[in-house]
Amino acid sequence: MVENRRWIDILTHVVLIVGIAIVALPIWITFVAASHDAVRMTQAPLPLLPGGHFWENFTATLFGSGLSGTEIAPVWRMLLNSLAMALMIAVGKIAISIISAFAIVYFRFPFRMGFFWLIFITLMLPVEVRILPTFEVVADLGMLNSYVGLSLPLIASATATFMFRQVFLTIPDELLESARVDGAGPLRFFWDILVPLSRTNIAALFVILFIYGWNQYLWPLLITTDTSMTTIVISIKQMLEAAEQTPQWNIIMMTALLAMLPPIVVVITMQKLFVKGLTETEK
Repeated sequence: MVENRRWIDILTHVVLIVGIAIVALPIWITFVAASHDAVRMTQAPLPLLPGGHFWENFTATLFGSGLSGTEIAPVWRMLLNSLAMALMIAVGKIAISIISAFAIVYFRFPFRMGFFWLIFITLMLPVEVRILPTFEVVADLGMLNSYVGLSLPLIASATATFMFRQVFLTIPDELLESARVDGAGPLRFFWDILVPLSRTNIAALFVILFIYGWNQYLWPLLITTDTSMTTIVISIKQMLEAAEQTPQWNIIMMTALLAMLPPIVVVITMQKLFVKGLTETEK
């Protein structure tokens, strides 16, 4: 029994190492390409070890004018646009969803569950399905080429509302009664009790929604006509299309590397709360 268990452990670790290698290999190649000059990346065979031009490429990419031969904004500006969009989407979704769930669970009003199911049904209508009427509304309101236009149509989230509702349903009614006895009103109960108890769930949702907003492509591509409002995901696609004329793979890979950093920082910073928010079942 001990020998069988040992072989199972070895096999598990081998599979895990192979899986990590498969995931990490593209990232390593991106890092290597970002550390060589443009000429070396057009020669065969491609290098597998880092070069000596990393900081040079970093400075030229982040603070330069972007890929030569393309009409795109500086990389720092596109990173800022993506960061603003991702933060507004994540914070907006969480704020609207937690307030909606609070109203549905703790207030009694006509058609309360009907409104909840109307919110839930919107899961069947992603932005890709309603993109034309959404674009018309945003254009009529003059929100093209703006952070509000980038984020506002993507803020509503039925999934987050459902998740917060399920969290609030697990909170004992005794807490609500105790708050009433102490003279706490609805807002005091919300801020002092519900929000702290939902901290791990908020963190888990923030990580998921931040990455969701950061990786948006179709909607920003549709409503941004000004290059100063271009997001980093769109810029990488434009760089790849321009690579046939200007094969500066060191700049392209450095841009891709920079685009990975904010989501990685968010995941690492909130890792413990993220895991707890997805795994804990009781308050």
